[in-house]
Amino acid sequence: MIPLKPAAVGVPMAVAAARRRPVSGPPRLRWLLAAPHRLGFFAGALVLALASAWWAVVLVLRHAEVALPWQVSPGTAHGLLMVYGFMPLFFSGFLFTAGPRWLALPPVAAASLLMPVAAMVGGWLVFFVGVHASAPLAAAGLAAVAFGFALFSARFGLLVLRSRVVDRDHPRIVLLGCVTAVIGLWSAALALALGHDALARAATQLGLWGGAGLVFATVAHRMIPFFSASALPALDAWRPRALLLILVALIGVQAPWAMADALTVPLGTALLLVRATIEGAGGALLVWLALRWGLVQSLRIRLLAMLHMGFFWLGLAFVLGGVSHALMAATGDALSLGLAPLHAFTMGYLGSTLLAMATRVVCGHSGRTLVADNWAWAMFWALQVGVVLRVLASLWPLAQVPFTLLAAQFWLGAVLVWALRYGRWLLSPRLDGRPG
Repeated sequence: MIPLKPAAVGVPMAVAAARRRPVSGPPRLRWLLAAPHRLGFFAGALVLALASAWWAVVLVLRHAEVALPWQVSPGTAHGLLMVYGFMPLFFSGFLFTAGPRWLALPPVAAASLLMPVAAMVGGWLVFFVGVHASAPLAAAGLAAVAFGFALFSARFGLLVLRSRVVDRDHPRIVLLGCVTAVIGLWSAALALALGHDALARAATQLGLWGGAGLVFATVAHRMIPFFSASALPALDAWRPRALLLILVALIGVQAPWAMADALTVPLGTALLLVRATIEGAGGALLVWLALRWGLVQSLRIRLLAMLHMGFFWLGLAFVLGGVSHALMAATGDALSLGLAPLHAFTMGYLGSTLLAMATRVVCGHSGRTLVADNWAWAMFWALQVGVVLRVLASLWPLAQVPFTLLAAQFWLGAVLVWALRYGRWLLSPRLDGRPG
């Protein structure tokens, strides 16, 4: 055997070291096509920032008694934007990054998602104009969003069908949530075209609980125990399949009830008590689960704590919902907690979890350390202040206006800083020089 010369051994090592050297460069749009999460997250952050800024301005102008032209009611437009506006775009980034790994399939090229993402972003820009100028225009914009998300869902469905992985429970339930959201979007577009505001609100609730809620709960069941056990070896990745079914049932049963509320269909005292009992028991279970998954232990690791605290809001939202519906049953609908349970679920659970998961993915896939630095930690706590203020605004009528205005500003500050900071990372090459 002829021994290799030292130089021959050193060449491959030198090449590998060169590939690991930090890479820098100015932000470029072309980097959005380097990986699915870049394209989906950038588009989602853009729509999130625009929708949040728009609503903050609307609230300020309303408080100043400045009239705006409305062709779609403000509450309906706000609900549609916050439920369907940015979350499907973040879904596209996450599911086409993690999905192929779950399903043991090759990576998906970001360029193949460009058309559905463009349709969704373009549709929302049309929707913004239509809300103030023309209801049919708003409906057309929403139809474009529905078309784009339908393409995305179909593409993800093909991945699920192609996979030969035995355990595909999580991808299948996620696909169900996406299909439900598509149905909700098309229904909302039809409702706006027909001028049926209540139907549009019901379609929003379908997408909130049967779509986004279902997807978030499924991903939480798969990822929170895994992340916790990886960062804290003392914890086990406890996620029995029965627990997944319970989470799906708790979230899914809310959809028809929330749709009935939107359509002002009276439930009656007996059904209100049943709803209150399920929500109260479910909330207690979710709070226990948050502790079982390591909420207290996670507080030592900021990025992990963000994810756990987001899930804790889910339990609080169900507890608040149970109390609210018990009050309604006891007082003949005279007393309730108003929108407190809804905002605990949307801003608290969905918002916090989205911020935590997106921060983790962007850090990990940009060649950076998986940590929440002071900027990320400050953004997360600004969002938490916004959630608490919005929940208190519903519980304390005298403070409703100022607390709502403040909540919108804290929320806007958190998501705008996130979009500006991490959006730049999404437009730049990985620091470690690796592809993606």
